[in-house]
Amino acid sequence: MARKIKMIMAKPGLDGHDRGAKLLARIFAEAGMEVVYTGLRQTPEMIVSAAEQEDADVVGLSSLSGVHNYFFPRVVELMKEKGLDDVLLVGGGGGIIPEEDYDSLKKSGMAAIFGPGTPTTEIVSFIENNVRKR
Repeated sequence: MARKIKMIMAKPGLDGHDRGAKLLARIFAEAGMEVVYTGLRQTPEMIVSAAEQEDADVVGLSSLSGVHNYFFPRVVELMKEKGLDDVLLVGGGGGIIPEEDYDSLKKSGMAAIFGPGTPTTEIVSFIENNVRKR
């Protein structure tokens, strides 16, 4: 039997709204993934530590507080430092990232940014098709 995709779902920064992140965690679990939700107010260091400890295949970042341009690239930087280059990093799920920020976030190392209204089947398919099988 194939190993389930293991995902860390995280809310970086002081954002206290996690309904969307929790909903997506449930959707990913129902799609057959193993999901670890780290909770609110996570630092980039905490997120990367969780990804390392859990041997994650994918990290999903959700932000509603407008700090994505700092926190998302910082997570990328720390993941590279820890040698987690094979971990897929996606963002926006359960949060709102302005479209004008997508390109810079992708250039920083994010694999994808999903905006409001993105069908969850599209997000699940992207993850399933882009996780590096280990």
